[in-house]
Amino acid sequence: MIRNNTPADWSRLMFNASCLWADAGIVVVLRCCRILAGGPAASRELERMVGEKAEANFELAGALAGGRVKSPDAAVRKTLSIYGRRVRANRKRLG
Repeated sequence: MIRNNTPADWSRLMFNASCLWADAGIVVVLRCCRILAGGPAASRELERMVGEKAEANFELAGALAGGRVKSPDAAVRKTLSIYGRRVRANRKRLG
């Protein structure tokens, strides 16, 4: 069922997207620092980064293909949820 979105719904969606964007930028910097330091930790970080992206992509593809997402704004919310969870965990782990 598609519902009518209020301005508050869109504002919340944009705020959540902006927070994810900011957190992702911080994670990029923290990961670059770890990778530039070299050694085994850099190698593990690169492997983890690629693996996490693949997992997130498969999770999102499954949600979209499985019919659990019923509208475009629900797809955006699902995307923010899947990627946001991983970005927040990485920020906490790396920070």
